[in-house]
Amino acid sequence: MKTIEVNFDGLVGPSHNFSGLSSGNRASQFNKGRISNPKLAALQGLEKMKLLMDSGLTQGILPPQMRPDISMLRRFGFTGSEYHIIDKVSKIEPQLLSLCYSSSSMWAANSATISPSSDTGDGKLHITAANLASKFHRSLEVEGTELALKKIFKDSDKFVHHPALPPAELFKDEGAANQLRFCNEYGDAGLNVFVHNQCATVAENEGRQSRQAHESIRRLHQLNSDTTILLMQNPEVVSKGFFHNDTIAVNNKNVFLYHEMAYINHDELTTKIAEYFGGRSNFYPICVPSEMISLDLALKTYMFNSQLISINSEHMALIAPIECSMEPTVKQFLDSIITSDNPVKSIHYVDLRQSMLNGGGPACLRLRVQLTERELAAVHSGVILTPELYAQLRQWIEKYYRDQLRVEDLADPNLYVESCEALDNLSQILDLNSLYFFQQSEI
Repeated sequence: MKTIEVNFDGLVGPSHNFSGLSSGNRASQFNKGRISNPKLAALQGLEKMKLLMDSGLTQGILPPQMRPDISMLRRFGFTGSEYHIIDKVSKIEPQLLSLCYSSSSMWAANSATISPSSDTGDGKLHITAANLASKFHRSLEVEGTELALKKIFKDSDKFVHHPALPPAELFKDEGAANQLRFCNEYGDAGLNVFVHNQCATVAENEGRQSRQAHESIRRLHQLNSDTTILLMQNPEVVSKGFFHNDTIAVNNKNVFLYHEMAYINHDELTTKIAEYFGGRSNFYPICVPSEMISLDLALKTYMFNSQLISINSEHMALIAPIECSMEPTVKQFLDSIITSDNPVKSIHYVDLRQSMLNGGGPACLRLRVQLTERELAAVHSGVILTPELYAQLRQWIEKYYRDQLRVEDLADPNLYVESCEALDNLSQILDLNSLYFFQQSEI
């Protein structure tokens, strides 16, 4: 039975803004207070999804979460109507309002860790939503993520959902952004590399992934310990702003693109991966030397936060930020990849500037899921992108989204009303009923 990889991209929400909430994320901090364009952000993300669909891939959508998180604001003691709460918080605790208004669920790579049925002991696909315990605004996503994933992957005979790990320092988990899965074909039993970056030499606000979290997920997902590697990210690159593994490395099947500083001993890692493939003749490690691409340049362009996808059995393509094409050194290196002996034969540069300004490139926006034909048939069909759905979503964005949003605009009660109307309509488009709290009560 054929197995394919489906990318589920997070759709940017109506409250996309630049509040600078993420310490350790240099782009987020640098662009704090900038005027955002939610409409453009959502359209840019949608165009990337269309690119993959047009390339012949199956493309999925993860809906944005409702913001602000009114229930959380009530837990902090604010009472009254939604409008009254927003008004009061904006005057007393404006930073708290920004935290509860974050549209960070768009970065689906952090939403969960998913293990395909070919890797698990019981032959089912396993899903664990990330607790995102490192950042308060991101920890608010967990409940909504679990609900959405259970609605999309609802067949209990095929899909197993585990609760997010406890939101404690010891079990900090940031999802698939810190996972690499190697294989010859997607349906093979893969080699899973889980990358953690929490240790004594990494500042507390920079190390977001614990080894204990990955050990727990390995057990929960019934992964074979012989084909699971727990790897430490180089603390030096973490301190320089590479807060997830997918900002310093990317892989697909038997191709591995990474910076030489990504790990303390990358030679040992590539040797282990080569052993899985039975030798280096069928494994293509592409190591980027510091003398060619500095860490600063890699961070500026987010070249490693590209997507590496299989167009067919012999052709892979790199989906890279458009910023990479504007830096001659980076573009030259990427061009050299497609003329070298490896399956990567084309590059597509995508404009995701609105997401990039908050520190998220192409890979941040997607959650990779390997599915058999039967499993794909059991996935909620309303979230699979088609030309018709693309047209609907584009029209929906044009209708409901603002083309500029200041941080101060979060205090505007009309933004809350607009968001409710937009997401209520979206849930109908995607046929996802009772996805948002306001759909069970009057606004």
